[in-house]
This record gives sequence, structure tokens and C-alpha cells, in this order.
Amino acid sequence: MLFIGERINTGFADIKQAVLDKDPKPIQHWARLQAEAGANYLDVNLGAVSTKPEDMCWMIEKVQEVVDTPISIDTNKPAILAEAIKVCNKKALINSTTAAAEKMDAMMPVAKEYGAGIIAVVMDETGTPKNVEKRIENAGKIMMKAMEYGIPTEDIFLDPIVMPLKFMQEQAKAILEATRQFTLFSDPPPHIVCGLSNISNGALHKKLLNRTFLVMAIANGLDAVICDVLDTELMNAAVAAELILNRQIYADSFTRQ
Repeated sequence: MLFIGERINTGFADIKQAVLDKDPKPIQHWARLQAEAGANYLDVNLGAVSTKPEDMCWMIEKVQEVVDTPISIDTNKPAILAEAIKVCNKKALINSTTAAAEKMDAMMPVAKEYGAGIIAVVMDETGTPKNVEKRIENAGKIMMKAMEYGIPTEDIFLDPIVMPLKFMQEQAKAILEATRQFTLFSDPPPHIVCGLSNISNGALHKKLLNRTFLVMAIANGLDAVICDVLDTELMNAAVAAELILNRQIYADSFTRQ
């Protein structure tokens, strides 16, 4: 299971202020905590605070001053990606492209040039799919385009687009089924990833929903997640699910304290 730490995001007030003030301390604080918690990647998201590539580069550089965890470059802007990927010390993860041809043709060549992984969200020009079939269709477009660019399957991370359970309850089942079907594209299959916190957006019992949905998604083939890696119960539930599915070797010490 690959864990992508979500906390270095200007959607959080402390990170937003850190970028505005060029104060590295909050960014480096969360980088250390997430790395210590077992994150395989640290997502770095500049958001709407700035459109300047140098600001994203500054964030990445400040993270890399204190940890050596690989970076997930969270941007849909090709100009920012083109500069940010140059400052990554390790193999990066691009977050993200969509299934829209224009977007794939802007993002995938960068992934190929730098040998980066790339998250591909299964939406296209028409918007977010409402059913399993459209998710599968868009995922197929992504896989074909990746093949055209020579991007290996192990560098593709398909995102089925998790929707808020509170407002779109009927979508959860479709997301899980799409996840299962993504595993049939190839052998070995592409990675399958989701932004976990979307499932509990607006809900009261966020941690319970996040934990339960993650375990169900893992059972359907999910092998990567953007999440709160400091949520120990969530992390333990993910590892337990992988043990039950025989993806990891059992040991009594599998839980994190």
C-alpha cells in the first residue's frame, strides 16, 4: 500500500500563510510528521494561493531540506509542473491529469521525460462520470494514451473519483465497482489511487467513513491513497486489510502506535 500524505496543502490555513510569508517552518513541520508516520509520498499543493511556478518549487525545496520522502506534485497547470519536477530529488508523482486529450498531451510527456508516476483522474471534457461504464471508458483512454507515450503500467495511478457519501450516496458502490474493474486492464494492473477525504466531505463521522471506505476499496484493488497518514487507526486498518488479502506477511507487530 502506498500512502500519500495530504497535509502540505494551501487549503489548510497554516500552509497557506506559510507560503504567503515564505515561512518554511509549518511546511517542514508537517513534512517531518508525515514522513515519520510512514508516508511513501508527500503531496505538495500550492492551490489557488499563487500561479507562480517558483512558489511551488520553493515549497518542494523546503520539504526536501528536512526529509527524503518523494514528492507528489499536486497541480493541474502544465507551466507549474514543468518547473516543479526539475527540483524533485527523487522520482516524483504527478497529481494529476484527466482523461481529456488536451490534458493528457500536456502532462504525460513530462511524466515520460522524467520517469515520473502520474495520477490520472477518470473524468473527461464532459465532467465527472456518474456510472461505472463511463469511468471504465475514461480509464481505457488513459491507458491507451499512456501506452502511446511509452509510460509503463507501473507508473500509472488511476483515480476513480471518490464523491461525498453524504451528498452522492449512490456513487460509492459505483466507485468500488470501477476500482475492481480497473484491476482487469493489465497484468500486473495499474496502480489505483483515491483522495480518501472526499468520501467524508460534509459528514459528521469523518474518520469512521474514511476508514471503512478505505478497507472496502482495498478489497476491490486500491493500492494507493491520498490521506491523513497521522490517523493511526486508518493506517492500521489499511495494513490489516492487506494482511487479510495476503498482500503482506503477517506479524503481531503490524499495528502502529
